[in-house]
Amino acid sequence: MRSYAIGDIHGQLSLLEDAHARIAADRAAYGDDAAPVVHLGDLVDRGPDSAGVIRFLREGLARGENWVVLKGNHDRLFERFLSEPDWRDERMSPEVSYLHPAIGGQETLMSYGLFRPSAFHIKRVREAALAAVPTEDIAFLSDRPLMHQRGEVLFVHAGIRPGTPLPEQIEQDLLWIREPFLSDTREHGFLVVHGHTAIPQPTHYRNRVNIDSRAAYGGPLTAIVIENRSVWRLTDTGRVPLLPL
Repeated sequence: MRSYAIGDIHGQLSLLEDAHARIAADRAAYGDDAAPVVHLGDLVDRGPDSAGVIRFLREGLARGENWVVLKGNHDRLFERFLSEPDWRDERMSPEVSYLHPAIGGQETLMSYGLFRPSAFHIKRVREAALAAVPTEDIAFLSDRPLMHQRGEVLFVHAGIRPGTPLPEQIEQDLLWIREPFLSDTREHGFLVVHGHTAIPQPTHYRNRVNIDSRAAYGGPLTAIVIENRSVWRLTDTGRVPLLPL
C-alpha cells in the first residue's frame, strides 16, 4: 500500500509544484497512479504566495486529483481571522494577533493583493481581506479534515495525544501538539506522519516521521513516499531511504 505526503507548505507555491513533479516522476518510475498524495497542512502564512497554494490545491481537488489536504494551525488562524472576528486561539498569547510578524499573516494577505497590513487597523484590514479573498478559499480552508488514516499510517498536521484513542483526539492537539507527543517513543499502533515542528531535514523516529523541513524559513519542501511502513524521501534523482533512527 503506497501513499505520498508533502510537508508544511507555508505559501511556497513553486516548491509545491516541484514536490508534485517529484511525485509524478516516482509514479512514472514505479507505477501505481492510485496512491493518494496527502498534504499535511499549514498551506498559508510566511511564504510569498499563499493565495496561489490554496488555488492550486482547491482546483486540483475540484478536477478529481487523488489528493488529501489536511488542516494546519495556520490554516485555521487565517480562516478564523476572516470568518470569526472575535475568535482567539487558546495557544496564542492575547497580544499576538493574526497580523503579528511571527505568524506570517501579513504575507498571506499581501498574496491576495493587499498592501502590507498594519496590526493597528485590524478591523479595516479584515474588511479589506474579506473583499479580496474569494469565499471559495475561505470555505476550502474551513472544510479541511484534521487527519487521514491509510493502512498502517496516520497523517496529521502536528501529532496526536499519546495513549488517547483516535476518536477521542481533540482538534487543538491535532493542530498544535508538540509535547508529550514528540518525546513519546511508544508504538502508537500506526506510523504517524506529521509536520508542524520545523526541523532541518525529514526524520524517521520509528513511531513517527516529521517532514516539516522549514519551507517557511527558506528550507526545502519535503515529499515522501510510503509503502506499508517503509519511507523514502523524493529527490530530483529519485528515492532516498528515510531510515529509522
